[in-house]
Amino acid sequence: MAASAPPGELVRLVEQARSFSGAVGRTDLAKRLDDTRARLLDPHVRVIVVGQFKQGKSKLVNALINAPACAVDDDVATAVPTSVGYAEEPSAAVFMRPEGGGDDTVQRVPIAFDDLASYVSDRAEVPEGRSVVGAEVLLPREILKGGLRLVDSPGVGGLESTRALATLAALSTAHAVILVSDASQEYTEPELTFLQHAMRISPNVAAVLSKTDIYPQWRDIHSIDRARLDGIGDVPIFAVSSDLRLLAAEHQDRELNDESGFPALVAHLRRDVLGRAELLHRRGAVHDLTTVVDQLSLSLRSELNALLHPEDTPRMLAELEDAKARADEFRGRSARWQVTLSDGIADLIADTEHDLRDRLRKVQRDGEAAIEEGDPGPIWDQIAQWLDQRVSAAVSETFVWTNERSQWLSERVADEFMAGESGIPLIDVGDVTGVLDPVENLQVLDEGRMSAAEKIYIGVRGSYGGVLMVGLATSLVGLTLINPLSLLAGVLVGRRAYREDMSGRLTRRQMEAKNLLRRHIEDVVFQVGKQLKDRLRLVQRASRDHFGTIADELHRSLSESVLAAKHAAATYTADRDGRVTQLQTRLRQIDALRAQIPALQAVSERTR
Repeated sequence: MAASAPPGELVRLVEQARSFSGAVGRTDLAKRLDDTRARLLDPHVRVIVVGQFKQGKSKLVNALINAPACAVDDDVATAVPTSVGYAEEPSAAVFMRPEGGGDDTVQRVPIAFDDLASYVSDRAEVPEGRSVVGAEVLLPREILKGGLRLVDSPGVGGLESTRALATLAALSTAHAVILVSDASQEYTEPELTFLQHAMRISPNVAAVLSKTDIYPQWRDIHSIDRARLDGIGDVPIFAVSSDLRLLAAEHQDRELNDESGFPALVAHLRRDVLGRAELLHRRGAVHDLTTVVDQLSLSLRSELNALLHPEDTPRMLAELEDAKARADEFRGRSARWQVTLSDGIADLIADTEHDLRDRLRKVQRDGEAAIEEGDPGPIWDQIAQWLDQRVSAAVSETFVWTNERSQWLSERVADEFMAGESGIPLIDVGDVTGVLDPVENLQVLDEGRMSAAEKIYIGVRGSYGGVLMVGLATSLVGLTLINPLSLLAGVLVGRRAYREDMSGRLTRRQMEAKNLLRRHIEDVVFQVGKQLKDRLRLVQRASRDHFGTIADELHRSLSESVLAAKHAAATYTADRDGRVTQLQTRLRQIDALRAQIPALQAVSERTR
């Protein structure tokens, strides 16, 4: 099922409920429905295409939309993400940021299609003092019309690469992920690990085996990959050839298009990605609509009952006051959901800090063991690269785990807040963009190489003592100071002095290397730990604001119901009949609107 158009009937009901909210002065409920309507009318569905370098990601996106939207080159790799979406008129733009600027300084700069490759590749030519952080292409393509946005991401060299951190950050904001790997070999361990992380972050993950037209053994690779995917979860895999797809589009050849494997992938995007996203939009809108309608009718029914049955007004007022008092407690810091949220965040901060330290301690122990095995000086560059990869992997795993725990906490708070409450704000703490930026690079270690002059100096300095010592001893028996025995002793003592000096230098370099390693790990813990705490505080504030807003809406509805009932009890008979008629008319309108909601819920359940 394709989300080809916004659900018009649901939009109409939301607009109708919004007009009712404005008519009775409930601007808070009107604002909530404005947000609901905006989500329904702009249901963008982001699908991020990820994979290692030169696996065919850009050509896959081009083949899906049958247009050269993404730059494809055998020698040049994509360096920044490129988003491809729908528009009636084709256009292209890049997003530039001044060096050292924040996200609020990013500017959208329109460009020509032919210039796109020069901005998004790893050989991009951009004005000095600015950097390209992304690109956007808008095209009139049917597959994109339902809100689908394909994002061609930069290649990653496995999960342990620093660039993979930014890619993992993007996954948390995506509706779906497509992992691309060509048919030249089966999945590597970094690819499988990356895929497992993606499954923990994104709700919808699929795999694509590309370049089946180039590798005749692709069916064997497909079988191996399928078996490996079965071992980690329910991940569909599609074997495709982008070249065959583009060739089929050029010649309008349906049989060739079927052979390319793309029809199955397109069906997955329409049914399992766009369809599921539309379902979530509809279910959220139905929930908002039901909540607002119930609150709108509360004060109207309270006032109407007070007018029609004045004898029951004292009892009704007592019940409303009691409900208002409970709602007031619901907003307080001592409410169970507030306590659960505060305690949960405190526990989560402690757990994530311990998790990060534990992972980095293992990295530190492995690094120190590697340093102990030999001379770290000549291979310090390799050690630094290994350390960056391991630190990036550890930080990434901690953030993914923290993201899962924060979602669990939000759901637990929702259970405490109200049974059946949905629409919980799951804040992305798995975003690792810029996490390691404040961490300084590992400091340089002296390689320990000595020049020939230094080696000669050390040998001569050691041999001099040997020659002098033995020469003096042998002079007692009539030999000269310089004799064969003293020269032999000089050679032996000089050689030993040279070895002792080299051993001492090695020990000092190993100690210095360990100290540099420890300082770097401490810097990572300091910087990353601070960002982890900040993001968890964001979870706390966002959850508090979300549920607090709902509690405020309920409290206001009950307060206005109390005032309406009291006002109705004091209304004169001459005004009562007109007010009763007005209230009954509004309630009939609201009840008519409510009567249409079950049909919308049934549609959502059938399309689940």
